[in-house]
Amino acid sequence: MSLTPEEIAARPYRPCVGLMVVNAAGKVFVGQRRDRDHDAWQMPQGGIDKGESPEAAALRELWEETGITSDNARIEAWTKEPVPYDLPPEIVPTIWRGRYRGQMQHWALIRFLGMDDQIDLSIHQQEFSRWRWADPDELVAGIVPFKKAVYEQVVRELGPLI
Repeated sequence: MSLTPEEIAARPYRPCVGLMVVNAAGKVFVGQRRDRDHDAWQMPQGGIDKGESPEAAALRELWEETGITSDNARIEAWTKEPVPYDLPPEIVPTIWRGRYRGQMQHWALIRFLGMDDQIDLSIHQQEFSRWRWADPDELVAGIVPFKKAVYEQVVRELGPLI
């Protein structure tokens, strides 16, 4: 399926949460996606289900993608507004069955209160092949180009709170 620029622009954004998970040392959790062949590292993110609040979605996605439970995590802050991004036009038809032009992400700063051995990428449908703790100033350089502006804004807003 090929879509015109007008058809893409008419599609809505997918409601989503993004998670800046930080440890006691001020490092940020990043994972390498299993379904991509590039070396991009991203913070956890995922869709908000119908009727679900951003907070509930954040805690659910945190558990699904990292195995971190709400017992070991505390939401400390949110970006002032959701942050949108558009997918590259050539991949719109292949992601989410072509229903969305990109995502509208509510970003949360989440304090991880547990130990590294409590992180389990295989707890749900595994999205990351591996993970690490990164310095906040590494986040923008490590992400795919079409999400760079999102990461710049998230680091600008939430980074000082780490």
